[in-house]
Amino acid sequence: MGNPHVLVVPYPVQGHVIPLMELAQCLAKYGIRITFVNSEYNHELLKNESALQAANIGDRIRLVSISDGLQSMEDGNQAGRASGSILRVMPGKVEELIERTNESDSDKISCIIADQSIGWALELAEKKGIRRAAFCPAAAALLVLGFSIPKLIEDGIIDENGTPTKRQKIELSASMPLMDSANFVWNCLGNMEAQKTIFGLMVRNNKSTKLTKWLLCNSAYDLEPSAFHMAPHILPIGPLLASNKLGGDSTGNFWAKDTTCLEWLDQQAPRSVIYVAFGSIASLEPSQFKELCVGLELASRPFLLVARSDRMLTDGTNGEFVEEFKDRVGNRGKIVSWAPQQEVLGRSAVGCFLSHCGWNSTIESVSNGVPLLCWPCFADQFINKSYICDVWKVGLGLDKDENDKVTREEIKNKIEQILETKEFAARALDLKEKVMNCVKEGGSSHQNFLNFVDWIKMA
Repeated sequence: MGNPHVLVVPYPVQGHVIPLMELAQCLAKYGIRITFVNSEYNHELLKNESALQAANIGDRIRLVSISDGLQSMEDGNQAGRASGSILRVMPGKVEELIERTNESDSDKISCIIADQSIGWALELAEKKGIRRAAFCPAAAALLVLGFSIPKLIEDGIIDENGTPTKRQKIELSASMPLMDSANFVWNCLGNMEAQKTIFGLMVRNNKSTKLTKWLLCNSAYDLEPSAFHMAPHILPIGPLLASNKLGGDSTGNFWAKDTTCLEWLDQQAPRSVIYVAFGSIASLEPSQFKELCVGLELASRPFLLVARSDRMLTDGTNGEFVEEFKDRVGNRGKIVSWAPQQEVLGRSAVGCFLSHCGWNSTIESVSNGVPLLCWPCFADQFINKSYICDVWKVGLGLDKDENDKVTREEIKNKIEQILETKEFAARALDLKEKVMNCVKEGGSSHQNFLNFVDWIKMA
């Protein structure tokens, strides 16, 4: 059928855009034309990213935008923008894009790859008679949890709205992460409206994924064997990392990366630096941010801290505190607003990663053999923490006190424990070898990907 034309539709937040952009680039290498859809807000952030230009994807991947229904970038936070785009505006705009594109016989869309969390895109593809595939940028365990919703209701663990009947810990199967019912992905989003919306989407998406034989996942068999055993129709093709292709950092970042941190890292001793980053959405309130900084100071070790100015440094008292903090730690600490994370984690100087445990951060750390200190905030991050600490045993959790704070002493003590206990580094390196074998030629993830490419190219 010539060169297939694939429409890629991500959930419109950075943590979902990055792995789908990695997948798009992998497909483009096999001669597949890509149209990558973003909301207008995200498109403006993404289109000028220098990494996209460096990757020279302009002739292979076309970036397009659709209306997100907002009057300005100041209309609500990122989660609010995503929710509005997904539920009110995006479906109609994507359908219009398909119809315009398919007016040309030479440019017709032959396949739609949609983020699994927006099942309406799969429904739309079926309506238009277009072949389709779903992609999950999170752990397979999250999908298995979603598929288990009817059983959880039947067993009385949650009610029809997803609310736990009581707080309890469950294990969906042996060797899967232990899950706290209060921290089910839809139960720890900060408000009841978001809980109802996400739970409803997950129930709907369980039906939508049945519309395609391809449910791809940014994971690997060796990371989650029990989850894949429970749901063998989920096919891992990960980890999808820039380092697996041409090297360098990921594409799809919304903010400019401060590469001076790489030069600073290259001046530090091997396995000495604490890398601290909380992703694109999570943030710490001012007093907790100060505890973090003082904990890093007390640890008396070099650290690289990512603190976006619009997330952690905008508070007036924080601004003054940060300047004093910088003076006290001097060159032992480096603070940047955004970092080239995959390149950072690939540096030999990094000894551990203090992380919010987003799935991208988790697999990037695992793929580089870096132990983790876990500070989950919401959504699937609690599942990922359980994998890290309880299943893979390549990290430690940071515990909160009676005031729901992670204290400076807790931070200092856990840093010392993870850097001074050699078993964490040894297990992390062993897991790295297993996982990276999956994406090598002949590996399970690599073969799943090649099978998917063959399917796309079928007439």
